[in-house]
Amino acid sequence: MTDHSEKLSEFSFQTRNENLKRLESDEFDFLVVGGGITGAGVAWDAASRGYKVALVEKDDFAQGTSSRSSKLIHGGLRYLENYEFGLVFEALHERTYLLENSPHLVRPLPFYMPVYEDSPHSSYLLSAGMWFYDILSTFRAPALHQKISKGTTGRLIPGIKKDGLVCSFKYYDASMWDDALVIDVLAKAQQLGACVVSRTKAEKPQYDDEKRITSMTVDSEDVGGSGSKKIKVKFKKLIVCAGVWTDEVGKNLSPGEWKPWLAPSRGTHIVFSHDRFPIPGAVTMQIEDGRIAFAIPRTDFGPGVTIVGTTDGPSPLNPDQIEEDQTDIAADQAYLLTLLSKYFPDLKLTNDDVINHYIGIRPLVRPDRGQDGNGSKNLQKVSREHTIDHGPGDSVIVAGGKYTTFRKMAEHIVDFATQGQARRAPETDDSIFPAALPVSVLRAREEAKAKGWNVPEKLYDRYGGDALKVYQIHLGSCDQGIESPEGFPMLEAQFRYSVRYQMVTRVEDFVRRRQPLHLCRQDHGAPWYPVLEKALADEMTK
Repeated sequence: MTDHSEKLSEFSFQTRNENLKRLESDEFDFLVVGGGITGAGVAWDAASRGYKVALVEKDDFAQGTSSRSSKLIHGGLRYLENYEFGLVFEALHERTYLLENSPHLVRPLPFYMPVYEDSPHSSYLLSAGMWFYDILSTFRAPALHQKISKGTTGRLIPGIKKDGLVCSFKYYDASMWDDALVIDVLAKAQQLGACVVSRTKAEKPQYDDEKRITSMTVDSEDVGGSGSKKIKVKFKKLIVCAGVWTDEVGKNLSPGEWKPWLAPSRGTHIVFSHDRFPIPGAVTMQIEDGRIAFAIPRTDFGPGVTIVGTTDGPSPLNPDQIEEDQTDIAADQAYLLTLLSKYFPDLKLTNDDVINHYIGIRPLVRPDRGQDGNGSKNLQKVSREHTIDHGPGDSVIVAGGKYTTFRKMAEHIVDFATQGQARRAPETDDSIFPAALPVSVLRAREEAKAKGWNVPEKLYDRYGGDALKVYQIHLGSCDQGIESPEGFPMLEAQFRYSVRYQMVTRVEDFVRRRQPLHLCRQDHGAPWYPVLEKALADEMTK
């Protein structure tokens, strides 16, 4: 029999079915539209304050920008140049929080910034900026910055261009599993009472006599079956956190009257095997027009990869069409390879070395939002800070923002939505995923040792103390004769765990957004799809 604590931690397709019944029968304080990091943060914050909140996502959680970022938690060193000191300070504070509370998904990452004779900023100016960055972090970075000589830089970073190299600076920010962090936040919101549902599209708003939107018809996919079901959801306030689909939702709320909010920017990343592009930390590459790009090692992703990005170009009006223009994709890839040939000439990286790519759209807020016009053409100058405002029918519309500061952004959004109400105190438990905390991992290791279990280290890294749940699933539910792909031990058990605890409803959800199997392999993990499909069918009949 499943005990109460186990039931609270369940976040499965069965949880989804139960939540669909709640959508139909209950009335909520808030309906949140959008299951990326912004919507997830709002659901968590609102539920922690005692509000009754529902969240609907038209696809899988984090399917948009929240799984297509550069996968970094950072203060935004480059924002110092624009005097955005408050934004940097807040982001550095949140970086510390996430490093401490989500150590399985957010990890310290060294950055190297090479300085050349023709670099736009001198080593003296960069040194001052580095010190200011450390000060704004209140010296709580994983380590303080260092200035590194030309010779040491060349030895540390294989293939780095030595011609004209003056020195480099080493500093720290953090890497993250962006999509997986969204799932943890949503599961936490669920534990606090939020009603969270994937593959449920908000379709038709209904207005009351005071012209407020107080209910919404949603179209929910029948997971594991066929067709869909229309449900009318009742609530007091609508909060739209639709990211790059903000304008699409806005048009639906107010047909013919909605004015565009976004100046979306296309960001392409290309992926190499880490064996082919072996760097010890992220390398910052400065571009002539003032932008920067990164080469980012992710040895924690399967067998290890290096991600390079990002570009900054116009995005199609329909975000769902982002992967359709092969000409743009080829141009972005060529642009990044040219940049790499400048910084890493000895590696001679070519198209043949690229094992994958992905494209994200930044939902940047245009300066003339809500007005006629074409918005800003200088996309890298559009503010990354979030915008919150009233929308049609007394709704709340949110766009923009930094992933790093999602908690603070969520707090601002809920504050905005509850203006004039007495503030409810949030729960004191701030941890997102307690199983990842060091004490939980230590207990799990001791339990595994006592039972004679040989739990792979990768499972502890990814799931913390819940690695034992994955191992138990492996022993009790999986075909022991199937060999897992390199870097993904006990793949079938990880998949079954994701079905039970991470609301996976399709194989695609797992290989793209719970584990980077699709990202790390040129075959995208396709040889293992039949095994996972069979496991999914088995899980859904239990």
